[in-house]
Amino acid sequence: MTADTDFEPKPHDIRPGEVATDLPAAYDAGLYFIGRIRTPWTRREDCPKNAGESDTVCTIEVDPHYAAALDKVETCTHLIVLYWMDRARRDLVVQVPRHYGEGRGTFALRSPVRPNPIALSVVKLIKVEGTTLHVQNIDCLNNTPLIDIKPYFASVDAKPDATVGWHRDRK
Repeated sequence: MTADTDFEPKPHDIRPGEVATDLPAAYDAGLYFIGRIRTPWTRREDCPKNAGESDTVCTIEVDPHYAAALDKVETCTHLIVLYWMDRARRDLVVQVPRHYGEGRGTFALRSPVRPNPIALSVVKLIKVEGTTLHVQNIDCLNNTPLIDIKPYFASVDAKPDATVGWHRDRK
C-alpha cells in the first residue's frame, strides 16, 4: 500500500481476463493537491459511468492558498478539471469493463484504474462562491483530490471527428 492511497490490490479484485503488473518501486514525480471535490458518491458503483451522464451539482473546494488563481474563472462556462482517483487500483494493464465483457488495454479505456489514476472531466461551471466552484458533469467519489483546473476552449479542445473504434463498433 502506498502513502497516497488506501487501496491495496487483492487477487480476488481481478475479473476474468484482466491482467495486473508489478508497480515500480519508486515514484518519478510529485504534485500538489490544490483542493478537494465534493460529490454525493461514496462508492465507485454509485458514481456515474461517465462525467457527462450526471447533471448533479457538485462542488470543487480550492485551497485558499490558490484563491488568486481563480481570478476570472467565473467568466468561463466550462472548465477542464484534472483530479487524482486516490482510491483506484494502479496495477491493471488489461481490464474487462462490466458493460463489454471483453478485455481492453488500460490506455484504451477511461477507467479510473490506471498506473497514474488521473481523471479529466469537462465540467459546466454553475457559479463561483469564494474558492468554491459549483459544477455539473463530474464523476468521482466524494473528497477526491484536485490536481488542476483549466479553461475549456471549444475552438481548440473539441474534436468532433474523433472516434474510439472498439466503442463505435459496439453491437
